[in-house]
Amino acid sequence: MKKKLYSLSILLASINFITAKSPSFVLFLVDDLGYMDIGAYNPKCFYDTPNVDTLAKSGMKFTDGYAANPVCSPTRFGIQTGRHPSRKDATNFFSGRRGGLFNSAPLHDRMDLEEVTIAEALKKKGYATFFAGKWHLGPTEQFWPTKQGYDVNIGGWKHGGPWFGKKYFSPYGNPRLSNGPDGEHLPDRLASETCAFIEKNKDKPFFAMLSFYSVHTPLIGRPDLVAKYKKKASKINGAEFGDEEMTWPRNGKTRKVRILQKHAVYAAMVEAMDLAVGKVLNKLKSLGLDDEVVVAFTSDNGGLSTSEGSPTSNLPLRGGKGWIYEGGIREPFIVRWPGVTKAGSVCQEPVMSTDFFPTFVKAAGGKPKGAGPIDGVDLMPLLKGEESLERDALFWHYPHYSNQGGFPGGAVRMGKFKLIERFEDGKLDLYDLSKDIGERNNVAAQHPEKIQKMQAKLHAWYKDVDAKFLQPKSKDGPKPWRP
Repeated sequence: MKKKLYSLSILLASINFITAKSPSFVLFLVDDLGYMDIGAYNPKCFYDTPNVDTLAKSGMKFTDGYAANPVCSPTRFGIQTGRHPSRKDATNFFSGRRGGLFNSAPLHDRMDLEEVTIAEALKKKGYATFFAGKWHLGPTEQFWPTKQGYDVNIGGWKHGGPWFGKKYFSPYGNPRLSNGPDGEHLPDRLASETCAFIEKNKDKPFFAMLSFYSVHTPLIGRPDLVAKYKKKASKINGAEFGDEEMTWPRNGKTRKVRILQKHAVYAAMVEAMDLAVGKVLNKLKSLGLDDEVVVAFTSDNGGLSTSEGSPTSNLPLRGGKGWIYEGGIREPFIVRWPGVTKAGSVCQEPVMSTDFFPTFVKAAGGKPKGAGPIDGVDLMPLLKGEESLERDALFWHYPHYSNQGGFPGGAVRMGKFKLIERFEDGKLDLYDLSKDIGERNNVAAQHPEKIQKMQAKLHAWYKDVDAKFLQPKSKDGPKPWRP
């Protein structure tokens, strides 16, 4: 009798496994949104983000979530493939080749078709796939979303910003986005397209990625929201800019950096993004899917604080977009997984945007395989409430001079420590992030053994990913540092 009952339980478990509905996914990726730009991470935030804040309260908020790179295209490569962009020399925004004392490292400015994207992996498991917004992963149509596993592409092409037509308002001048009524707002349009896809595919597993062009320049906001924040800003006093300790490795100069959130147009852009997120979340709720669909939210790099209008402040984080300091790579990182994450839970384990690929694909019953090694790891243990992962380090590699003033360098985080290595001269900085999230106190002199261990780890990783470095400007000119 016991044997029969045991056999029956196995049969029932097998039936449940076979008939269980695969989870659907919605991934929000915001462009240039800073860690401190969301109320869930910054209670004193100047910008109103009630929808993202509610999402954080209903799921898990990661305090130490990172982008794979301090600028856009490389991080997007990492999200799509689960692989570190340095493996393919996709280490800067595609078309970015600014020089400095030395020439930047070679740049491969496309995501090759041989790469396996998250959409391609999920399609193999029967998923409908959708992309809306910024792509910026290839110069010609053969590299755009519908060639990379997405059934639908709304607005994704070669450019990294809405720089044509009326930019953030219709007519858009985008060959992959039909014009709406005159004055239609781009974030709302992309959200509406996402909602339409979800409704059409509500009865089968789907993956929808809403990749905002917001809050990237050009700084243009809805007039009503701009007026709201101008009124709000008029009540805030204090210096908006300061000479941050953003010293360049060669000349010791500082850069002006925003130290006070007060930019009305940027604030309007952030709130419009939040309203678009809310529109999609409300659609899930109206369809009865909010207790079924996995929702994730993050940004591709830190907030723009040191150039191009410097519209936001990332303080207490140092630096911003284009810098390998925390302000350039630490991001809002939120996951709501019905039946898995506990509402209002907080995780302090360091995670990276490359982790979405293996997490989603494995949950869908697939195997996280790519054109080469997968660098991301499955986040499910953390989502279920465990405190750590079997990963001892996170790495960054940016062998370029950024448009925002950032220096070429690499970094490794192990536990509470982060080591930064500058590529012009090999200078090392060590920070204890548990005590110094602003990276102000270089403790390298106090920890020579840790420096040695972390540098060895970083250099071994350089070899593993075949990392490239700065190039001399001439045969007889000065030579850059080499690991």
